[in-house]
Amino acid sequence: MNYHDIITIEPGKRSGKPCIRGMRITVYDILEYLAGGMTEVEILEDFSELTAEDIKACLAFAADREKS
Repeated sequence: MNYHDIITIEPGKRSGKPCIRGMRITVYDILEYLAGGMTEVEILEDFSELTAEDIKACLAFAADREKS
């Protein structure tokens, strides 16, 4: 998956952490929700501005970071 159009890093937003589409929701936030047991459906219900593709982009971004 090409997450480069979805995951953004802006120095002045959330201390430069990777965020979803310029929003204040970070990749870490999504990973933490998933690790805590929330399902994709629950996350999408709680954050109506997110899409399933956003969640997949977070996972792809995290996987790429682990490769290095």
